[in-house]
Amino acid sequence: MKYFITLICLILSLFCFSQVAKDSIKNNDLKLAALPYYSFGKGLGITSPDSIFQLNIRFRMQNRVTYFSEEEKENRYEAQIRRLRLRFDGYVGNPKYLYVIQLSFAPGDVGVIEEGDNLNVIRDAAIIYRPNAKWSVIFGQTKLPGNRQRVNSSGALQLTDRSINNSRFNIDRDFGIQGYYINENPNKFSYNIKTAISTGEGRNWTKTSDDAVALTGKIELFPFGTFKNNGYYFEGDILREEKPKLLLSGAYHQNNNAIRTQGQIGDELYSSSTIRSLFFDALLKYNGWSFMTAFMNRNATNLITYDPTDVSRFNYVYAGKGMDYQLSYVFPSNYEIIGRFSTQNVKDEIKAFTPNTKQYSLGMTRYLWEHSFKLQGEVSYSELDYSNNTSLNNWYFRVQVEIGI
Repeated sequence: MKYFITLICLILSLFCFSQVAKDSIKNNDLKLAALPYYSFGKGLGITSPDSIFQLNIRFRMQNRVTYFSEEEKENRYEAQIRRLRLRFDGYVGNPKYLYVIQLSFAPGDVGVIEEGDNLNVIRDAAIIYRPNAKWSVIFGQTKLPGNRQRVNSSGALQLTDRSINNSRFNIDRDFGIQGYYINENPNKFSYNIKTAISTGEGRNWTKTSDDAVALTGKIELFPFGTFKNNGYYFEGDILREEKPKLLLSGAYHQNNNAIRTQGQIGDELYSSSTIRSLFFDALLKYNGWSFMTAFMNRNATNLITYDPTDVSRFNYVYAGKGMDYQLSYVFPSNYEIIGRFSTQNVKDEIKAFTPNTKQYSLGMTRYLWEHSFKLQGEVSYSELDYSNNTSLNNWYFRVQVEIGI
């Protein structure tokens, strides 16, 4: 499998660089994970008089208040800036040569600064070569072509955050080279192929280096043609598809000799482990209705790693599987109701350290300017089942305001 994926990556990369630019490039509306914002507008744009370069500037901000009620803990609330992002993109010299930069400034994005760790301000920094509308090559740090909800921007979500399975099983940003073949048509069967070869160590990582790589391959199928305005990159049918539109996708990821508990993210392992992830997604939209479902699975060669100098200290790969189901309806008044149910089951070897979880979420969103300006409310209830036959029941209520350009 790994040699097959490597071959696909190399072939796509070679074709991308050698492809003759037969198709005109009318704009920079790239269908890439490297462009993680929902694109209702184009931001603030600057183009030089001779059209040698173009710069688009965008920002977005999420402010939220959350009330938590958790067993064995005091009830509490949190008020915070969850996300504050600044993005620049455009081209230099020719629209075939593009760039994207995204910086993050909120505490939840940057994380706790610890001695020896890098500051996590840089989220995306990639150069893109696009010889025509179908082929693209990306070099730098950005999202890998993983599960649907992870590829979607956090600003394009219906609920205030992604699912518990996305939090545990997703593949994150990484540094490497990606090759995309985009073959989309709004009225007939379409497909996309996306591949990546990356370091496997995550964003802004310089603490260690090795000769291992991570390999990713993904295929997206559109049996009835593509969605309006790249509608598979944002949740909810806010554009009210006149005809049913369906996306089916699958992705495989292998992180060779990974050194972190969740591949590109998480704590450091005491010894390396090869991590394999599998994703399947389905998205259906029609006349204001939207249904999404996802399957995620992670396994590893060494689930539990021990400190060689002290066997009482250990760390483990978060391995297991999960399912998400999400249904929503957007009323003509631009109010939306959303329901989500998630199940998460960990591998038997690590059940003693972490619970199986079920989560039920109900939300309402008021779209003021589509996903670029919206008000969101959500209540989520979680059931945590531990291996010692104990359980905890937790819930939270959250209000969030999203705004951006």
